[in-house]
Amino acid sequence: MEKEFTTVTIPTSLFKKIEELIKGTEYGSVSSYAAKILRESLSRAEPAAEVFSKDEEEKVKERLKALGYID
Repeated sequence: MEKEFTTVTIPTSLFKKIEELIKGTEYGSVSSYAAKILRESLSRAEPAAEVFSKDEEEKVKERLKALGYID
């Protein structure tokens, strides 16, 4: 599967700072570093997946009440 790419424009001064930052790291380019940072930022911005169903949540609450942890 071939990945598609597009261009994102950033100030040259920022590009140079990133270039210096990634020297000697696993990042082969400013683009790969920027893509990683953007992915991380987007993953934090996405709503968290529901861990428990409503039914499971109620069962947990009932159990915690029975154990005296919550009223």
